[in-house]
Parts: sequence; structure tokens; C-alpha cells
Amino acid sequence: MAYDKFTKLTSSAVPLPIENVDTDQIIPARFLKATERKGFGDNLFRDWRYNNDDTPKLDFVLNNPIYSGKILVGGKNFGSGSSREHAAWAIYDYGFRCVVSSFFADIFKGNAINVGILPVQVSEPFLEQIFQAMEADPKAELTVDLAAQTITINATGAVESFAINGYKKHNLLNGFDDIDYLQAMKEEIKTFATASAY
Repeated sequence: MAYDKFTKLTSSAVPLPIENVDTDQIIPARFLKATERKGFGDNLFRDWRYNNDDTPKLDFVLNNPIYSGKILVGGKNFGSGSSREHAAWAIYDYGFRCVVSSFFADIFKGNAINVGILPVQVSEPFLEQIFQAMEADPKAELTVDLAAQTITINATGAVESFAINGYKKHNLLNGFDDIDYLQAMKEEIKTFATASAY
């Protein structure tokens, strides 16, 4: 299994109300030397999280203990810039399983799903409602239901639907990457190949 199954997630969230967050801000290029997915979370938003002497920047949200959870709520146009899949690896390795925004860069969205992160695209008014709920209560929870394709602000009961490709949804629900998907169909493929043989 490539990663944990994603079915329904109820969690508090971390607000990052910044627009146009690009992949170099998510994981700076100097940390792209490794080829395995491990360890990237340590450098997630590195230049925003730490000073040059490696001391934490106390005004950055990931260094604020009042916010925690498995959901990252970003501003519009999250994941723009280069196509580096390490950005998704860093977010997953840090512990986030869902990113919410009013718009995602397409390549980032694909990379996220491929490593087990659900990108939930919502309307701008709904995103603003989420930020307002978190401002009122830093521990406010969201519920993301992949099967139903809904996201709920638990404190207010506000719900919005989100779209996702059916194939990608199937893989997330089962914890599959593309290779796992093919392996799960191995017997069907064998049967088809036998029936099609001349």
C-alpha cells in the first residue's frame, strides 16, 4: 500500500491565509537532494519557519502551538510554480493529510493525490468561512468526507461539496498509487489477456 487510506477526516486545522504559495516556498530547492519521501517535513516552509541561525520564527503559524491538526488551509492558488513533487512529499511528511484552498495549481494537485494528500477546492466565500471559524476558535474542526465529497465546518454546520476525479478518488479511498491500482486488477488483467490471446 502506497499510503494510508483516506475515507473521512475530522481534525482541527492550520491556517495559512496567503495567496500564491508556490512550491519553492513549500520546500526550497536546496532541500531537493534526497530521492526518498522521508525527512522533507522538517523543511516544510523552511524559510518562513526559521531564521538564518535556525531559530524558529515565532510569528509563523507552524511555530504557533495553538494551531495543530492534519488539515492545512491555504489561500488562493496554492502550489503554483515549479512541478516539484517534493512539495507534496514535505506536506505529507509533516503530517498533513488534506489541503484546502479556493484554487490549486494542477500539477501540485496531481502530485498531492499521488502521495495520499486530498486537495479540497472550495469556493472563496466558503474558504473565508473556514478562516473565520478558525479565528474564532483555533481548535475548530473540519470534517472532510471523501466518499460524499463534502467538507463541513463543524462549529457552524456549513457544508460544501468538492470535485475529484473518480479514478483518483478510488485510489485515495483504498490507499493505492497507480502501481497498486494495477496490481489490484492483476487477475482481471490475466483473464482479459487469456481471453484475448490468439
